[in-house]
Amino acid sequence: MSRVNCFFVILFLWSSLRTLSQNNDSITLRKHFDYYLTRSNCYKNLEFLTTKIESRLSGSPGAAKAVIWAQKAMYEAGADTVYLQPCMVPHWIRGGKETCYSVNPKTKQKTNYAVCALGNSIATPKEGIHAPVIIVNSYNQLDSLGEKNIKGKIVFYNVYFNHTHLSTGTCYGETVTYRYSGPSKAAKYGAVATIVRSMSSINNNFPHTGVMGYDTVLTKNKIPACAISFSGADQLLEQLKSNPSLTLHLTMNCQMLPKELSYNVVGEIKGSEKPQEIIMAGGHLDAWDNGQGAHDDGAGVVQAMEVLAMYKKQHLQPKHTIRAVAFMNEENGGAGGKAYFEDAKKNQLKHIAALESDAGGFSPRGIAIDTTMGAYKKILSWKHLLDPYFVQYIKVGGHGADIGYLKEIGVPLIGFEPDGQKYFDYHHTADDTFDKVNKRELELSAGVIGSLIYLIDTKGW
Repeated sequence: MSRVNCFFVILFLWSSLRTLSQNNDSITLRKHFDYYLTRSNCYKNLEFLTTKIESRLSGSPGAAKAVIWAQKAMYEAGADTVYLQPCMVPHWIRGGKETCYSVNPKTKQKTNYAVCALGNSIATPKEGIHAPVIIVNSYNQLDSLGEKNIKGKIVFYNVYFNHTHLSTGTCYGETVTYRYSGPSKAAKYGAVATIVRSMSSINNNFPHTGVMGYDTVLTKNKIPACAISFSGADQLLEQLKSNPSLTLHLTMNCQMLPKELSYNVVGEIKGSEKPQEIIMAGGHLDAWDNGQGAHDDGAGVVQAMEVLAMYKKQHLQPKHTIRAVAFMNEENGGAGGKAYFEDAKKNQLKHIAALESDAGGFSPRGIAIDTTMGAYKKILSWKHLLDPYFVQYIKVGGHGADIGYLKEIGVPLIGFEPDGQKYFDYHHTADDTFDKVNKRELELSAGVIGSLIYLIDTKGW
């Protein structure tokens, strides 16, 4: 046989083997999705977590019960070992329901507004705060108004989502600074409280809570901070238009208690070939106290658990160690993510991938992956395998609040991205309840996560 003919024979054999391998991968992924859509416990587990366990903000009795449940659920999913990884978490409580109202000085008509305290905020005095309101649309405007116009007033940050953005996450990223940093920036000029328009695009009466932080370098003065619902904000604007000297009465009863000991829950199946190398999927177990935390982030927790179940129930033995992690305290401190990172660094644990699902239980849309270890190029080469399952894009940019710390030790980060157009309708509200999650959408996204973990495990970087 000539060298030319030999080359073509080798090329043909290589091409045939590659095609066969791709066909086998396609068949395997189809089996995974058959499992997720007919046999998985994602929806059942989410129902229990969100409806049978009370609110589970870090440090609360509900959070402690959720840890016990997650440990049991990890074993039931098929974990060989389940670890409780300790972390000290803040224990902030909301207390009695917040009140906010104005009284028309001419008609004496009282108007109530739907508000909720921001996480980590201090309370108002027991008798509440009664003060005039000043509208602020940007930090530049705040600075230009200065102390002479702000001192003694309630600053109302009236900042909307920019609807020219296709991604609601981008809208949120632009506005959330007014929630987190706005109180201290206003307190610097003598404000007595802040109210922020809820981080949402939907016009309803559910206020969105979320964490805020006091910048004690900027000012030692701490003031109460709350969010007002979208429709409530519009209502307040109308009242201020007809009466610019309007005053508000605001009462908040929140309190920061001493820190509590809590835990991340880590379940794993040991790898058969490379047990020292870890592939991890995770979500956060804690949730804001005003809702059930179904989309944020019960969905991510049960999807991570189901990766373990996928291996066990289909009698698959992973090559690498597969971990599912239910992180604690993502919402108002990040203690769980820090504790996981510190443990991995201290014990020199080698993670070859860390995936976070924290964007709701909606239909799959895309995967964000960083370029460490060539991970992005590798996952992009699997796009054709994931195409049938509604993965529309694979992009550079893996991230996650809980897994982000792992970047320091060279771990490729993956952010799973479901359809985000409705996420901020529910995010951090009393409306984030189990009935808002569609079973099939939850399972399809879980299938993408499980299949991606499987491809990393079998093919590596």
